[in-house]
Amino acid sequence: MRRGGRPRADVLPILGRELTSRVGDLTGPELTSAAHRVARRLPPGSRVAISGSDETARLFHFLGADLAGCASLLVDPDWPDLDAVLDDARPDVFLDADAPPGEDLGTEVPVGDESTWFYLPTSSGTTGRPKVLARSRGSWLRSFPALGLPLEPADRVLIPGPLSSSLFLFGALHALNGGADLRLLGRWSASAAAEATCEATVVHLVPAQLSALLAVLEHDPLLRSRCALRVVVCGGAKLDPALAERLAKALPGCRLVEYYGSAEQSLIAVRHDERLMPVVDVGVLGGRLLVRSDLAFDGYLKHGELVPASTDWTGDQAVQHPDGSLEILGRAGAVIDTGARLVAVEAVESVLREVEGVLDVVVAATPHPRFGSLITAIVEGDARLPDLRAHARRKLHPAERPRRWLTVRALPRTASGKPARAVIAERLSSGEQL
Repeated sequence: MRRGGRPRADVLPILGRELTSRVGDLTGPELTSAAHRVARRLPPGSRVAISGSDETARLFHFLGADLAGCASLLVDPDWPDLDAVLDDARPDVFLDADAPPGEDLGTEVPVGDESTWFYLPTSSGTTGRPKVLARSRGSWLRSFPALGLPLEPADRVLIPGPLSSSLFLFGALHALNGGADLRLLGRWSASAAAEATCEATVVHLVPAQLSALLAVLEHDPLLRSRCALRVVVCGGAKLDPALAERLAKALPGCRLVEYYGSAEQSLIAVRHDERLMPVVDVGVLGGRLLVRSDLAFDGYLKHGELVPASTDWTGDQAVQHPDGSLEILGRAGAVIDTGARLVAVEAVESVLREVEGVLDVVVAATPHPRFGSLITAIVEGDARLPDLRAHARRKLHPAERPRRWLTVRALPRTASGKPARAVIAERLSSGEQL
């Protein structure tokens, strides 16, 4: 797409190219035709909320809305406060991707340019109600090359989670922009993802999903031998070195690409080797990370009105080394006040993930009348409690050691696969079972 100009009718604007990829059973031309049918039925430049259970249908409805210059909200019915999200987005049109097409309005496409809003993503919702953001086409078009991952014609990219998560939508659009075929799972399942890797060569996921996927492959040597993955793209949270070592051991030769970013800023830094290198202008002041980027969002929507971002701070603490690389230390506010001592939860979680059998762990606060809060570790997996306690004694300061331990089959999670920390905190406070 030409900057500031009108794209050709055969080019899908947010992809910047013609669609040649196969998605499931549909060819590129079939998907393009479906997207054009959707576009002709939408008022140009409107806001659209897209629901439905078929992820392929949701994808071509999204692409069709973009052709019509519309900004789309991909609805997740599991959002903790869907009505509030819709009140902030204020969509003009509700599209059910599972329903028959509506009336043909004869809309001529494509509409808009790189400054046109195409997407209304939400923040992850790990610590509360998701916020609605406004993103321009240009901010994402520039994000594709920033990832630094050219795809090969024979690649098949696996997206193992819902497109309502910006992390998975980015992976899907990056694949289509690169001309690769696409496999959409819609909902996360470690076993289904493992089976899909017999054909997929690239996968996008978060660290907890990578851990669960590796657990399946580690316990099934035959399935592991059939795995075709050549690249794992991991984002959404810091990836522990122990998990990277597990990947290298289970799938020798499989390349790991880790990126750091957010729904607001898109990509900030990418790790292709040992270093996490910025792909935009960054600085660290007082331990806090500052980002200035042309990949960033335009602002938040509040009751339908745009509220420009008020700061370039990411909310994360970081260190920038002399070679320019970044070390992300975690959220500035992710601490527990226990017995008059502040404990960084992400540092404790990183240590506990080193224990064999831990798939993931969340460290949270349980209210206590004397100490204020007790450090509580909620562990997903089959790790033995004596092993966890012993590891904590070896690696953690006494004040950092969990005083309460809970084991669960599966942590509550957001649509993107991240632990739903707000849900966990609420259940701990109320005494509700996790």
